[in-house]
Amino acid sequence: MTDADIGIYGEGRRANWIRLRTMILLRWFAIAGQLAAIVVAEQVYRMDLETGLCILAIGISIIGNLVAMFIFPENKRLSETENLLMVLFDVLQLAFLLFLTGGLHNPFSLLILAPVTVSAAVLPLARTVFLNITAFALVTGLVFYHLPLTTEAGELLRIPDLFVFGQWAAITIALIFISIYARRITQEMHSMGDALAATQMALGRAQKLNDLGGVVAAAAHELGTPLATIKLTSSELIEELDDRPELQSDALLIREQADRCRDILRSMGRVGKDDLQLRQAPLLEVIREAAEPHEDRGKVIRVEAQRGPGGSEEEPLVLRRPEIIHGLRNLIQNAVDFARSTVWIETLWSDDLVSIRIVDDGSGFPPHLLGRIGDPFMRSRRTETDRGQRPAYEGMGLGLFIAKTLLERTGAELSFANGSDPFAGSGGPRRGAIVEVVWPLSAVAVDTRAARAPMGQNRPFEG
Repeated sequence: MTDADIGIYGEGRRANWIRLRTMILLRWFAIAGQLAAIVVAEQVYRMDLETGLCILAIGISIIGNLVAMFIFPENKRLSETENLLMVLFDVLQLAFLLFLTGGLHNPFSLLILAPVTVSAAVLPLARTVFLNITAFALVTGLVFYHLPLTTEAGELLRIPDLFVFGQWAAITIALIFISIYARRITQEMHSMGDALAATQMALGRAQKLNDLGGVVAAAAHELGTPLATIKLTSSELIEELDDRPELQSDALLIREQADRCRDILRSMGRVGKDDLQLRQAPLLEVIREAAEPHEDRGKVIRVEAQRGPGGSEEEPLVLRRPEIIHGLRNLIQNAVDFARSTVWIETLWSDDLVSIRIVDDGSGFPPHLLGRIGDPFMRSRRTETDRGQRPAYEGMGLGLFIAKTLLERTGAELSFANGSDPFAGSGGPRRGAIVEVVWPLSAVAVDTRAARAPMGQNRPFEG
């Protein structure tokens, strides 16, 4: 799954996540609250309201809910347009009720924030902005145009103009703040979910490659019996066709090809078996395996090794886990993408740690994004300079997120920084992005003595 696939999935499917039943249920709660408020205002506080118009507005909501319940299936998902129309109707209906009941002098005027919050969480930005502008215009209109709140005795209920202005300002600020807050939180949740799904897919793909050997071995085992039958039958035909050489040659060809298939499957079966030696490799070999796809991209990749305090003379054997190789490969790809000419991969091992530092000679990470590196979909709009440096790059921070997630699964800690080494290699100063991956030695290293122990009796090769 590429970054573009994730983006299309996120934009194309999230608009249909809200069920019609959910919106209907929320509207029933709103209707119940509106009816209760009117009854209490009239019966308890003896308010003189335009009861007929209020019931008309609430009745339209009830009719709309009933129509939606009986016409559409319960599992219907709302499209962007349908969602916008439903939320817009709720805003207009509530604004009409506020117009009938005192405008911003009504303490329930704050409820106009609820539909806007729903829209910010589920609708695209343009539609959310449209709904916010509509709500702002309605709230502003309610300051000047509304029916006054009066009691049955003719007493006028209103708050001072200063408080009306404060109410208007508070609702306006809340419209903007709550919309931004709800939208930002929702986007981060969706981005994290999409990125985790992509990470799981990448890991599953790597695991399938590892399992492929077992599938091949099983295929070799299952096909052995029919090939043996073909060989036996062809041998009998060869004996019976001594007097018909033209047919006997065909039987000989069938047996030769059966033998050839047997040899091919036997070799595939050897490769496909769970070879213990393939589970582990020297640290530098694992790094070179991760860097191999990027060695021919016009940048020099230098791998350097160093023994730390208490480290063994020989480089440690480490597990060839798909998470490690795939995660390091993504980090190396990012370094190669941004490097001017050279990428350095520095490895260090001690008595308790294994460290890998990936350094390039590019411009480094943007300083204002250092604290957010590793978050999914962190990319800002690309500049023309960036397009010139990386014309084929269309990532969204997903590669670094996948690398960080996979490597942390293996017990690693990652840190991102910019800077330069105090010493310069032959390829030039090591200035640019620095990514350091550190594992506890026990998390990735393999006991050398156990790895080199005999694995069992050698089997003779059958020709």
